[in-house]
Amino acid sequence: MSLLFSPLPLRGLTARNRLWVAPMCQYSAVAGVPQEWHHTHLAQFASGGAGIVMAEATAVSAEGRISPDDTGLWNDAQRDAWAPIVSAIRARGALAGVQLAHAGRKASTWSPLSGHRGSVPHDAGGWPTVAPSAIAFDGFAAPHAMDTAAIDAVVEDFAAAARRAVQAGFQVLEIHAAHGYLLHQFLSPLSNLRADEYGGPLPDRARLLLRIVERVRDAAPDAPIFVRFSASDWAEGGWDVAETTTVAAWAAERGADFFDISSGGLVAHQKVLTAPGYQVGFAAHVRRGAGVPVSAVGLITDAAQAEDVLTAGDADAVMAGREWLRDPHFALRAASELGVEIDYWPKQYLRARAA
Repeated sequence: MSLLFSPLPLRGLTARNRLWVAPMCQYSAVAGVPQEWHHTHLAQFASGGAGIVMAEATAVSAEGRISPDDTGLWNDAQRDAWAPIVSAIRARGALAGVQLAHAGRKASTWSPLSGHRGSVPHDAGGWPTVAPSAIAFDGFAAPHAMDTAAIDAVVEDFAAAARRAVQAGFQVLEIHAAHGYLLHQFLSPLSNLRADEYGGPLPDRARLLLRIVERVRDAAPDAPIFVRFSASDWAEGGWDVAETTTVAAWAAERGADFFDISSGGLVAHQKVLTAPGYQVGFAAHVRRGAGVPVSAVGLITDAAQAEDVLTAGDADAVMAGREWLRDPHFALRAASELGVEIDYWPKQYLRARAA
């Protein structure tokens, strides 16, 4: 029996397998509203057999967008535009998830599709950014340090976005605390130099994330809640896998169900050592150390490799990104490569199953 193609229960839901689509920004929204591109992009992965299709980093406020072209859930028009996309994912048998995010000091940047780099000027549609401390990401505009009222507002923005996500039909909610965005900025001592209750010792640096987990759980009592962590800053003196493990356990106590383990993104001087499956060890550390379920991600590109991650006990599921872009039917192909019979091949594609 393939572990990769065994179902996984998630707070009253069941993912039909453990090969999932990681959130991947498309930089193709208009005023935070997803477009036809998002519909086709996400629905195809569900047709391709994914267990969960996780929509991209979706801003909880206009100021929280990575770029002017990011999707959002800060108003009802965005919620209503997501609804048919979510319906298409679910109709094809996958669970529909969304990553709720605030970019902090990495907001108001040019989309990589634009051909520009750095912060978007105000006269070109940019906006002031915020962070735990007034420390700029290298090459970006300096942010404003958040006061406690601004922090409280962000907590409520996450809760409101969670409610809209559920109203749109999303079944799984992921809180983005990775890749150098706002919640990661609070967690890491490289970006958080605060001297109040949100800075300094680990419990204080984790306070904002834990408050958000609690409020999202209140706003979406029945939904599986994921947290995505960067388990290492890949920089001296930064956030590391031991702190990730500790905070994951605290988040689980407050209502988080599952942890999506990535790495990096906080500082430009990071030194990432990449190789196939290079982040799997981080996932394994968190899984064993915190006693929580996790997904592994990062250069996992074929069925045997993904199966090995699970059989080794290093993770409970595998997230993939680029491989799904190369092959939107990655799960169907993986099942064939592993010799697994699944009952969710689209009937229209059955003629290709034996190839």
